[in-house]
Amino acid sequence: MFSGLNNFIKYILPKRLFYRALIIVAAPTIILQIIITIVFYDSIWIKANKSITRSLVSQLKTIENVYLNNKDNLDFFTDSYKNNFNFEIDINNKPFPLSTGERKFSPMDRSLRRELKSAFGNNNYFFNTSKFKNAVEIKIKLDNEMIEFLVPKEMISASSVRLFVLWTTLPSIILILIALIFLKNQTKPLVRLAKAAERFGKGDYVNDFRPSGAAEIRKAAYEFDRMAKRINRHLNQRSEMLSGISHDLRTPLTRLKLQLAMIEQKNISEKMSKDIDEMESMLNDYLQFAKTQTQEETSIVNLSNLFYRIEKNLNDKNLTLLNLKEVSLKGRLSALTRCFENVIQNGLTYGEKVYVTLQKGSNIVTIYIEDDGPGIPEDQYKNVFKPLFRLDKSRNLNKSGVGLGLAIVEDIINSHGGSILLGRSKYEGLQVKISLPF
Repeated sequence: MFSGLNNFIKYILPKRLFYRALIIVAAPTIILQIIITIVFYDSIWIKANKSITRSLVSQLKTIENVYLNNKDNLDFFTDSYKNNFNFEIDINNKPFPLSTGERKFSPMDRSLRRELKSAFGNNNYFFNTSKFKNAVEIKIKLDNEMIEFLVPKEMISASSVRLFVLWTTLPSIILILIALIFLKNQTKPLVRLAKAAERFGKGDYVNDFRPSGAAEIRKAAYEFDRMAKRINRHLNQRSEMLSGISHDLRTPLTRLKLQLAMIEQKNISEKMSKDIDEMESMLNDYLQFAKTQTQEETSIVNLSNLFYRIEKNLNDKNLTLLNLKEVSLKGRLSALTRCFENVIQNGLTYGEKVYVTLQKGSNIVTIYIEDDGPGIPEDQYKNVFKPLFRLDKSRNLNKSGVGLGLAIVEDIINSHGGSILLGRSKYEGLQVKISLPF
């Protein structure tokens, strides 16, 4: 039972810390205000209105009795009420309304109904408190006549009541506003820390981040800053090591290629040259993988322009760009270019045609890169994203490399807060679905 209640509370609570803290502060104030209002309404407001309404109805009853007992002096009596109490009184033979104009949830209407019913009996009265702004219409049924009254509203409802409610509510509102400002200032450092962590998770620099706020928040921020610097240092060292090794290996490979070119036995030199080319391709894959691990400054990237540049660089008539929507997002231009080029080049290698489509959502852009090649077995979709994994069947996404093609692509997409999925294309080949926030 308690676990279900706990889950329900978690479900209805706001997700953000600011709003949760605001509820903790504002809820007791609002509850206290409601209790005070209810107590006041029950003990003071109703009693005051009841007394005022009873006094008014007593006067109406007096006017009715005067009219029934002495109709000759009625004009003097009505004029006196009009001059002293601002009453409007009219006696006529108009049809009496069949139903009252009472508002169901109005305390003033409810109190007036009770007193009129007690004084004049059921179905012998009519009133309307909403017809006029500053007056109440009351009608009393006689045998063959009807007395109409137009009474000032202040004679039914006490104006001091509204002032009391105003003065009890206004401080509560002010306190809530002060709490809101205070909570906003207290949660700002946490928001900045969360944004910095998000930027760092996407591979962005966070050198401009400065710890602030309460002592506990500053401590967490300092530790995050130290962690970010340590991870950056580790990534840079690894990238420099891979780049250094790859660069050092290029020199002897170049010398071997030159020596092979001087060998007269072409059948032997061609085989060895092919092996050397494959080794160079492997080194290029290592260097490319190392570049994805290094941080690059983010900028606003126009995806449609990026694909047009890729199309121009590849200069392949088998690449077709379809329905490219104008979408801009914050990202690393070089990394995204490498990512899409890898997928497109793989499609051109193992298929005859590659098609690129952009679909723009509310805050997500989806890129579909499809080909008409042999595709990938469905049970291998997850494996092809693993570094150094290579397919040995009809389709190998990194035929001449070491199996880092899609590992690089996935790393880049994840660092931009996106996702990548593989599937079957409508051209019977592979479909690569990439989703990125913007």
